[in-house]
Amino acid sequence: MSEIFALVPAAGCGSRMGSELPKQYLPLVGQPMIYHALATLCASPDVSIVFVVLAPDDVYWHSYDWSIFGDKLQPLFCGGSTRAESVLNGLMAAELELDDWLLVHDAARPCLSRKQLAFLIEALRDDDVGGILAVPVADTLKRADAECRIVHTENRAGVWQAQTPQMFRAGLLLQALRTAPNVTDDASAVEALGFHPKLVTSSSSNFKVTYPQDIELAELLLTRRK
Repeated sequence: MSEIFALVPAAGCGSRMGSELPKQYLPLVGQPMIYHALATLCASPDVSIVFVVLAPDDVYWHSYDWSIFGDKLQPLFCGGSTRAESVLNGLMAAELELDDWLLVHDAARPCLSRKQLAFLIEALRDDDVGGILAVPVADTLKRADAECRIVHTENRAGVWQAQTPQMFRAGLLLQALRTAPNVTDDASAVEALGFHPKLVTSSSSNFKVTYPQDIELAELLLTRRK
């Protein structure tokens, strides 16, 4: 039987947050931001091990107490210069069986719920390709020119906003990231091989913390959930 593992790439600096402290370590409800994503993944009975991929020179990780997660959480100090490189490096370091499932989740999505995670796993565990959490785009989309003038309005029919976790077989993802190393998410690499990942409906609450104002919303959601 194939197992399910999780991997959280966390080797970046999050420059758009305007902070010297890497985004994944910014305080959020009394813990570093990454703690909340790791807590949800480690709490899943379906997930065997959660790997977190850190920069080789990360000086912050050992400043925090991660003992609550026990051996289920395993840091890998092999992060690369891009997200895709960090996932690929972590995938190779984890030495999974090719048929094992891997859930790749953003450290900056702290509001992923246990229910969302369980729903994704249940929807994909028997799928031939794998897939991702996503939400249909609700807002009107505008195409802009170099001067921030509207060129035209995009047709949003059938357009979805990708989230994480993204769940694929380790062997397929390894091949995909080696073939398409410049992608911004794992599904794009799998698509480049000619596959069609499944879209699993999520919620806008599983948003990515990108700008300083996002912290306040994440705090509100996590506090309310507790």
